[in-house]
Amino acid sequence: MLKTIGAASLSELVSQTVPPAIRMANALNIPAAMSEHEYLQHIKEVSLKNKVFKNYIGQGYYDTITPSVILRNVFENPGWYTQYTPYQAEISQGRLESLLNFQTMVSDLTALPIANASLLDEATAAAEAMTMFFNTLNKQDHIERPKFFVDSAIFPQTKDVLITRAIPVGIEIVEGDYKTASIDASFFGAIVQYPNDKGSVEDYKQFIGAVHTAGAYVVMATDLLALTLLTPPGELGADVAVGSAQRFGVPLGYGGPHAAFFAAKDDFKRNIPGRIIGVSVDAQGNRALRMALQTREQHIKREKATSNICTAQALLANMAAMYAVYHGADGLKNIAKRVALLTQTVAETLEEMGFELASSNFFDTITVKVKDAAAIHAKAERQQINLRKIDGLHVGISVDETTAISDLYDLINCFENDTDPVSFDIHHDAELDHIPSSLVRTSVFLTHPVFNTHRSESQMMRYIKSLENKDLSLNTSMISLGSCTMKLNAASEMMPLSWAHWSKIHPFAPVDQAEGYKYVIDELSKYLCEITAFDACSLQPNSGAQGEYAGLLTIKAFHEANGDHHRNVMLIPISAHGTNPASAVMCGMKVVVVKALENGYIDIEDLKVKAAQHAANLSGIMITYPSTYGVYEETVKEITDIIHEHGGQVYMDGANMNAQVGLTAPGLIGADVCHLNLHKTFAIPHGGGGPGMGPICVKQHLAKFLPGHVEVTDGTKEHAVSAAPYGSASILLISYGYIRMLGTEGVKAATEFAILNANYMRAKLDGQYDILYTNHNGQCAHEFIVDLRPFKKTAEIEAEDVAKRLMDYGFHAPTMSFPVPGTIMIEPTESEDKAELDRFCNALLSIRDEIRAIEEGKADKKDNPLKHAPHTQAVICATEWNHAYTREAAAFPLYYVTLNKFWPSVARVNNTHGDRNLICTCEPIESYMEA
Repeated sequence: MLKTIGAASLSELVSQTVPPAIRMANALNIPAAMSEHEYLQHIKEVSLKNKVFKNYIGQGYYDTITPSVILRNVFENPGWYTQYTPYQAEISQGRLESLLNFQTMVSDLTALPIANASLLDEATAAAEAMTMFFNTLNKQDHIERPKFFVDSAIFPQTKDVLITRAIPVGIEIVEGDYKTASIDASFFGAIVQYPNDKGSVEDYKQFIGAVHTAGAYVVMATDLLALTLLTPPGELGADVAVGSAQRFGVPLGYGGPHAAFFAAKDDFKRNIPGRIIGVSVDAQGNRALRMALQTREQHIKREKATSNICTAQALLANMAAMYAVYHGADGLKNIAKRVALLTQTVAETLEEMGFELASSNFFDTITVKVKDAAAIHAKAERQQINLRKIDGLHVGISVDETTAISDLYDLINCFENDTDPVSFDIHHDAELDHIPSSLVRTSVFLTHPVFNTHRSESQMMRYIKSLENKDLSLNTSMISLGSCTMKLNAASEMMPLSWAHWSKIHPFAPVDQAEGYKYVIDELSKYLCEITAFDACSLQPNSGAQGEYAGLLTIKAFHEANGDHHRNVMLIPISAHGTNPASAVMCGMKVVVVKALENGYIDIEDLKVKAAQHAANLSGIMITYPSTYGVYEETVKEITDIIHEHGGQVYMDGANMNAQVGLTAPGLIGADVCHLNLHKTFAIPHGGGGPGMGPICVKQHLAKFLPGHVEVTDGTKEHAVSAAPYGSASILLISYGYIRMLGTEGVKAATEFAILNANYMRAKLDGQYDILYTNHNGQCAHEFIVDLRPFKKTAEIEAEDVAKRLMDYGFHAPTMSFPVPGTIMIEPTESEDKAELDRFCNALLSIRDEIRAIEEGKADKKDNPLKHAPHTQAVICATEWNHAYTREAAAFPLYYVTLNKFWPSVARVNNTHGDRNLICTCEPIESYMEA
């Protein structure tokens, strides 16, 4: 490989690639590598520091039973957890169908016509709804309606995140009781919880009417299981419904990852944050799924974006969808009725014992008025039970799917005097007396055949497998997506996630029950600070975009603490990720774009002019390193110095951190804050479009401005950015395992091999393709850009044609048209061996020959393998074949393809048809038959 590149050694290649001025002098101070066997023993011992108590804390997090068929075949299956976001729809039909099921499930249960394919968590989903309402009724430069009403009985963590999001953009939060609130034309919206924070089931019909009369909108935070029994938000008149799908079979995991849901009235379909899966057709006229309305993605809108959400929680949404597919409407209703019945039994027994309840209307949660809450909690703890700590005179109890009748003895005993025996009556056919008759659900849901077919494990297993077979994931072949880093998600990193001592911990459990988590969180924070050369770390942000937002808020808070409230200008290079400007706008900042040079470097002269011009108001700069063009800019220290000289802070986007680990670091090149995509550099799988984690590391002067959390009193005054204190805490185990099993030498070697693999591929393709943006030694960093624009002129071939043709060779296309339109960006990662790199290069070289045949007139410009790619099995095996090229050339263009053929399940998808005819829920079964 080095010979192909023209370098004598790996160290010489690294020296030719990474500027000497920013190289790390010493080895990283992290432990030596463990073997996989040693690591699994170690992480088992650490897990036992966590105490698995019976949780009745609730507050949006409930223990649940993951059906084994879903646990084994989705959660623990690389065919589901190693997929990427379905940007290439033809090889993503399986996860797209499952996400369409998720949308249908959410739409049905909320009785709202359009739902997205999931968001990060309930609190941020509520904040997205607030922001969407705000932007609908206010112009960016003129806020006519600044107020948002927050009912005091919503979850505290949701309130916390709403405040975080509201302040920077000028939203005024007005908290109060919905019963006595007076909503006028100064309000743009309101939020209520259903059932509410104390478990009470309230009828919001009149309130929603009053808000609508004032010309404002209502979002209801709600619970999918409760909605099987309660009148849904859409029927009550709500404009948006949000919540968490966690209790549909997704483990607690100390707070995540869990899929939030977001459903809305049809009026909002062009403004819904996140991703929507829609139905379209392929080139053969058959039904095909795709991500609809993709122009709403931040990479297009940039500083005009109203949200920076580009991450879903696809893997967890798929689990929740499969849970609904397996149980169906009747199964879900039976689970809900049982939960409600057990709650009713506890409530009535406590009332007979003389206790008073805060509300007589409830589903699964009651708040009990007591004389001495501390004594009750102490007794509960002796029985290994967690009740919700509200205050000295109130105790909360939330029953869930895992609660057994035998558990009720211990639960009720927490309120007993220790002399009288616990007794209660349970009548399985009893009426649910505590759901108001006016709010009993009468409408049907989940009527589509997909929710009424797969009742046995055999059927369910085959359904899951049939969808998996339609998708290309890392267990098929390499996925060379530049800037996305599709590296190995090692089995030993993943295995502990299913263990009960990690999966069954509630995010608001007492800290002494989560000492295993505390150990991993503290150690991982220490390693990440060492790797980035920073001083402090927050593991709360649960996506890369969330990390950007948190990092910018930290800079903002620092300036404000210094009295510099006016510092609101953020410089952002033209080449930056689209989420960068979107995040800056969400923080109330003004984006000023900095030009790039021909070679992709930041234009230093333009930077100097803009930094000087905005010096008085400069907040900072957002840079990506190595640059988005895949090059280590030698001028990076000069860039950071210029910003500091003008009073700004340097934010580094950690998207390309996997090209720094062990060789250089954000702290060494002058950055003040950096977010890390743990789902890129540190091996958390992408799960078909999420989960992700985007923690931030900062220099000491910013440490006190890191996000706080209402459930964790650590002395910080900052508000939360995510619903749980440590974001998606359970998947931090993966990154911890990645670092422990690679050790100090291994994490550095991973960076070196990523550089080696990229330069090997670059050298193999150079001469046949134009390579953009190499450094003065002709080398790239960990990724490189191939220019496909010339072929438009010479052969009428577009980048999309090359992307679709790669599917016929068994590969997922590299990143298309980012950062340069008409190009592909290739990132092989360190996980791939030479044989796989060669297979991919051979595919691209073969495609180059196919293009050459068109250029030379040997192949037709319209009728050629690229224009008709991808070729499905049905097309290849059809009786008729009307192409000028052979079936063999179409389906088996190289020998290796014959050995392990991956068939795309649909032909090229028609994107415009799908946007013109927007269908975002499962259609009637007839439409499948026609296909």
